[in-house]
Amino acid sequence: MTSWTGFSKKTPQERLEKLLTEKVLSQERVQELRTGATLPVTTANQMAENVLGTFALPYAVVPDFYVNGKDYLVPFVTEEPSVVLAASFAAKIIKHSGGFTTLIHERLMIGQVALYGLADQVAAQELIKKAETELIELANQAYPSIVKRGGGARAVTTAIKEDFLIVYLSVDTQEAMGANMLNTMLEAISGRLEDLTGGECLMAILSNYATESLVTAKCQIPFRYLSRDRSEAGTIAKKMALASDLAQADPYRASTHNKGIFNGIDAVVLATGNDWRAIEAGAHAYAARDGQYRGLSTWAIDKEQNLLKGQLTLPMPIATKGGSIGLNPTVAASFDLLQEPTAKELASIIVAVGLAQNFAALKALVSTGIQAGHMKLQAKSLALLAGAKEEEVAPLVKHLTEAKIFNLENAQEILKKIRQDKK
Repeated sequence: MTSWTGFSKKTPQERLEKLLTEKVLSQERVQELRTGATLPVTTANQMAENVLGTFALPYAVVPDFYVNGKDYLVPFVTEEPSVVLAASFAAKIIKHSGGFTTLIHERLMIGQVALYGLADQVAAQELIKKAETELIELANQAYPSIVKRGGGARAVTTAIKEDFLIVYLSVDTQEAMGANMLNTMLEAISGRLEDLTGGECLMAILSNYATESLVTAKCQIPFRYLSRDRSEAGTIAKKMALASDLAQADPYRASTHNKGIFNGIDAVVLATGNDWRAIEAGAHAYAARDGQYRGLSTWAIDKEQNLLKGQLTLPMPIATKGGSIGLNPTVAASFDLLQEPTAKELASIIVAVGLAQNFAALKALVSTGIQAGHMKLQAKSLALLAGAKEEEVAPLVKHLTEAKIFNLENAQEILKKIRQDKK
């Protein structure tokens, strides 16, 4: 089993050498990362309008994610200093505790055709129900390639929402997220729905509220991993469970609670070339599914076994094919790091990452406080903003941390003094 101890202390070049030695990445892929090869401007210009160039963010990796009995090196794209450190900390503790287990409830995408102007909505529902097989066949004829790959339209359901009769189409999109697929199918059946019901189609569009693509991640952590002091460990566990309760009760806390979850989720979604906006939209809608916005994760104590148990469920319609996934060389490196996962496997990893990120945030909040770790890492950003060279960053960070005055003016003054002392 590969040991990743000390990985964070290596230079970027040494980390790449380690990945090459362990045969995680090929020589070609390592060379691309080493030279900063990323999305070519010529390709970017075909992906968006008015392109000027490309925009870079730190590309990192978190080892030791143990999900469903398998080790993963998880790629992160994030500019927030504490995210990778927190994920690494949580991943290691949870791996020692047995790792994450996940459940894929289903993996279907949902689209909707909104009909209006119907004389009798209930009668229209009955007509649509009787024509379900015909409608599914029409949808599949519009996108035959997905049927050949084992996917396709699976069900048609309806709901009356005020003046609208909404027709929902559920589709197995296989490895794709399926936006274009759904939209093509929905437009293909909209005319027939108008003929059946006598209503008019307002729109036919995919929904990002992917309630048929739910994934649950779970973990359980013995109290002893929370602190070496037995009494303190029990207190931390109790406070983390209370913090979970607070996120269920108060939407102001729930918003920040969920933002912390997405610190990790967005980082992996970005790294794998997926649509983080769609993932967030669906998850935040799911957080408010009972009418109040709540925390997406829950933590509870098992007093008999001295365990802290965590669980996170959210829609995760992630893809491994389609869209812009195949266009970016760094995204290709991400899939190499993850050992070319299926869409279901990738969804499991991402939800596990969200739970890990939440664990790290809650533990910090109820024990040392969130600022202790944040400000130490923020000091690095201040050092760079102040103009520190590579060899000046460490001493400047040390002085900033000791002074506990974290602003650019102070960083510049300290840097000036460091340089004067060298003369």
